[in-house]
Amino acid sequence: MVNDGQFPESFCPKFHKSVELIGRRWTGAILRALLSGETRFSDIAHAIPGLSDRLLSERLKELEAEGVVNRVVYPETPVRIEYHLTDKGQDLSRVVEAISEWSARWACEEEASSQPAELVAAGH
Repeated sequence: MVNDGQFPESFCPKFHKSVELIGRRWTGAILRALLSGETRFSDIAHAIPGLSDRLLSERLKELEAEGVVNRVVYPETPVRIEYHLTDKGQDLSRVVEAISEWSARWACEEEASSQPAELVAAGH
């Protein structure tokens, strides 16, 4: 592959930091849930099967520390807490959409190729 100038250097610290942030386990799924309108902790957890409350809490704190998510506490009884994407977080919608499109095209292909040929031929 020839470098056409689109990526002038092979390593960029800002790119690396960004990929490390959004590429952490479950973070992409959390971003998708937030982008689809989930705001409450329990709703986000319910939208992502297999994600533990401990790990969801940890990832939300990381995203908040990076300025991607705002945590809003409503002093009601009981206290209500919501998570909202900041402008910085909303700007990730194009990235999440691009990854979703890529995975629909390529990840499904890999799943099909890992099945026995007779299942693929039968449309399973």
